[in-house]
Amino acid sequence: MAKEQQSKVEETKALRDESKAKLVNYGVTPRKVRLVIDLIRGKDLDEAYLILDNCNKLCAQDIKKLLKSAQANAVNNYHMDGTNLYVAEITANDAAKLKRYLPRAKGSASGLVKRWSHVYVTLKSREAI
Repeated sequence: MAKEQQSKVEETKALRDESKAKLVNYGVTPRKVRLVIDLIRGKDLDEAYLILDNCNKLCAQDIKKLLKSAQANAVNNYHMDGTNLYVAEITANDAAKLKRYLPRAKGSASGLVKRWSHVYVTLKSREAI
């Protein structure tokens, strides 16, 4: 009987205190992504979802998908409580740069750099503080 109770306690105990997810080679410039992620840094997940739903930027929906992935990692893989999660860290860094040429007048050309980004998010539980 004691072993059954102990196994139930182990199942409900969180395996980690944080959960991570990443969005690699995202085809939006880091400068544009930072405008969105600065709005949700440090917020609870419910509040972050509401902010992203009302954000007018195209990348807000992809950032929302990234948050849902991190939340799913926390709940399913690490047995964390999904109601107490908040966005502890979120960053957007440079990724690959596609260098192209843009045709100009009189047969000349100028450079065009298409920037991509990597977005990393870390969720933590408010209880772990």
